[in-house]
Amino acid sequence: MKKRVLEVENLTKKFGKFTAVDSVSFEMYEGEILGLMGPNGAGKTTTLHMLLDLTTATSGTVKLFELGYKDARVEILSRVNFSSSYISLPSTLTVIENLTVMARVYGIGGAKRRKEIIDELMRLFEITELAKHSTRGLSSGQLTRVCLVKALLNRPEILFLDEPTASLDPDIADKTRRLLKSIRDERKISILYSSHNMAEMEEICDRLIFINRGKIVATGTAEELLKEYNEKSLEEVFLKITRSSGSDNKKAETGRA
Repeated sequence: MKKRVLEVENLTKKFGKFTAVDSVSFEMYEGEILGLMGPNGAGKTTTLHMLLDLTTATSGTVKLFELGYKDARVEILSRVNFSSSYISLPSTLTVIENLTVMARVYGIGGAKRRKEIIDELMRLFEITELAKHSTRGLSSGQLTRVCLVKALLNRPEILFLDEPTASLDPDIADKTRRLLKSIRDERKISILYSSHNMAEMEEICDRLIFINRGKIVATGTAEELLKEYNEKSLEEVFLKITRSSGSDNKKAETGRA
């Protein structure tokens, strides 16, 4: 039996009369890389924020490790982490200073142990030479890799990644995907992976969820989705689902069947 590490049931978020996420339900298993796909404004980021308890759900439930945030927030957050190409770190600190501060925030005890973990992760992500560089002077690709190191400092059991390779050149992006899969295999870490790069999603994800206009409209392995939609690539599936949904909504608005 696969061990479920994340259970989402009827998750809904409304902003006034607008429903950003509409009764979303899914699960993720130990060691699984689960892809979250959808066009801009589909509800992916809002969903991620609710999974991290950064945004309060209007209704529905989120359980991580069979625990809820209401009763076990500190324990849950100590076992998960998050990274995105669109977040930043204090710009006046060097890379090593930022990572050391975050390691202390995560409760990684002992200066020697913190240094060992930071040094190893920086080596894996090929950013050792950036240690004494000011974060302010980093390129977007360099900052992305620093943030990935930051997200792995506490050896999370679940890692939430939002467009993790969006700022990376093709070579570094490929190395990063390979590294994430290697870390997954070694640590049995579960990864919720959101990206607009369909080739990347097909390569790295074990299973995919497609969300559009706040609802889950398709789920399955890449192979299953290609077969279901009779397409040769995930990009074609993406276009078919998105354009079909847009057409259906236009018909509904104009009263045409």
